[in-house]
Amino acid sequence: MYGVRQENVQLFRQVMQVIAQVSPDVRKVCFISLGCARNLVDSEVMMGKLLERGWGFSEQPQTADAVVVNTCGFIEAAKQESIAKIMEVVGYKQQNPDLRLIVAGCLSQRYGKRLQAGIPEVDLFVGTDQFHRIAEYLDSPLLDGKRLDGASKLNTKRTNYIYTSADPKINTLSPYSAYVKVSEGCQHRCAFCVIPVIRGGLRSRTVADVGAEAEQLAEQGVAEIILIAQDLAAFGRDRQGSELLPLLRRLVEVKGLRWIRLLYIYPEYIDAELLDLLASEDKIVKYLDIPVQHASDRILQRMRRAVNRQDLERIFSQVRERIPDVALRTSVMVGFPSESEDDFNMLLDFVSAQEFDHLGCFTYSKEENTPAGRMQEQVPEAIKMQRYQRLMAQQEGISQAKLQMKIGTTADVLVEKRADDDDKHYLARLATQAPEVDGIVYVSGAAKLGAIQKVKITAASSYDLISEIC
Repeated sequence: MYGVRQENVQLFRQVMQVIAQVSPDVRKVCFISLGCARNLVDSEVMMGKLLERGWGFSEQPQTADAVVVNTCGFIEAAKQESIAKIMEVVGYKQQNPDLRLIVAGCLSQRYGKRLQAGIPEVDLFVGTDQFHRIAEYLDSPLLDGKRLDGASKLNTKRTNYIYTSADPKINTLSPYSAYVKVSEGCQHRCAFCVIPVIRGGLRSRTVADVGAEAEQLAEQGVAEIILIAQDLAAFGRDRQGSELLPLLRRLVEVKGLRWIRLLYIYPEYIDAELLDLLASEDKIVKYLDIPVQHASDRILQRMRRAVNRQDLERIFSQVRERIPDVALRTSVMVGFPSESEDDFNMLLDFVSAQEFDHLGCFTYSKEENTPAGRMQEQVPEAIKMQRYQRLMAQQEGISQAKLQMKIGTTADVLVEKRADDDDKHYLARLATQAPEVDGIVYVSGAAKLGAIQKVKITAASSYDLISEIC
């Protein structure tokens, strides 16, 4: 399945069936969305724009009139995946010369001119500030008064665009959960990161506008919204100070919402007022995603992070003290330039001591136009991978031990879809599990899709749980 996400076949087909009932001859576009949840939201906006203009959707590029590849260009592995998908569609275009191919997203923004020269089969490269014009591009062979050839095949002009609740948007995550991007760009300047170059500086939506989108989603039956940004705590700092607390107070008032989840908050912005709000509001799930990147003070300083290990230990201690039942997710990086075995052991020790519920680990990717890319003492790829495997093996043991402790307990889960074609097995998540990045709960019994139901945990693996309806 192409489209937006492999696991969203059912939702995607429902959308297509509705469109087919309207007109069997409707033009169809296939979306291939790569990268992070923030990129997925951009794809959802593009889909909404096209649906509004009468386009339908195809699961396969071979049966589509147009294909949009929304790319990721953050690290080398993501760039390679994006190029591979583009070339795959180029192959279909050779079989069907009328197929329109648009490449959008971070890779277009970062390398548009190079890609235009290297892959002339692409009809248009659209940057991260121009994707909202997708319907205009596909509906006409003209672009700013010129045909789609030469320089007009590239549109990566910076406009500081960010979508609003007035923009049509198709939720592809789940009928019951949705991502809400509250800001675009980033104000941080981490040594390894190209996001500010690709996405631009921080610009935030308003509290009222995010609230309006949340109300729209709740009216559609969405029970959980997941707030995302490059740094969620930076929301509003481009205007004055952080507006995260006012935003959360607005969202808990939205009728129909059951869970509000916060993803990606830089540790230096975690304070007592935020923690007290999380602890006191039932709708805000007791889950925090706090990226640390490392635990060696020397490496953290070279990364241009704002905190050291002592700060991190203090912050996580404060989080657990004020929210005793909190689930913590973090992300770390191994193989940063000059990372020694001692530095890596400090990270291992920190992760072991903190016992995070969820952890993502990445190997450092040397990126051009970044301070880290110009650093000496680049760590060999073999050592990076060895360290990655050691750290993830340690985390697997931590996760398995923590999940084993849940056996025999009861918990509330959000039931999201059937595991099979029958009505006896379902896939669900605890409030302490975010979609796509954390584990899942397998449920047996009389579950109801979209409902939050109580289950008894009967077994556990390294990252997932098995349960039955109480």
